[in-house]
Amino acid sequence: DGQILASASADKTVRLWRAGDGALVHTLTGHTDRITGVAFSPDGQILASASADKTVRLWRIGDGAIIRTLTGHTDQVTGVAFSPDGQILASASADKTVRLWRIGDGAIIHTLTGHTDQVTGVAFSPNGLFLVSGSADGTARLWGLVSTDR
Repeated sequence: DGQILASASADKTVRLWRAGDGALVHTLTGHTDRITGVAFSPDGQILASASADKTVRLWRIGDGAIIRTLTGHTDQVTGVAFSPDGQILASASADKTVRLWRIGDGAIIHTLTGHTDQVTGVAFSPNGLFLVSGSADGTARLWGLVSTDR
């Protein structure tokens, strides 16, 4: 809703700030290495954080509580993105993969492979049917998600 900003930090925290006056609302702690990216869910209720500790954490915006930790990557997680409907989270990693997670239970739905170097970012198409991933291998890949089990 534009009222809260999130900042990722090398100090292993995510900070939530009130946009109107810059006041600190919450400091989210729990990661064991630097935070490399953050993304808000479409409804603004959940924040995902990517970390060099090889995990993604989901946080409840209202009180800053951790909802769950997503594990499965074998190297640092470099970025995260929510699907437009908020049901799926994509994570990019230095392990050369993109993982798709179901938000409801934290299950890995699919692991996308094909990049030959670290994946540095991910983004969903506005209709949620495609995902693009960018990599240090010099390529961007477009993935069709029509058959993804949500």
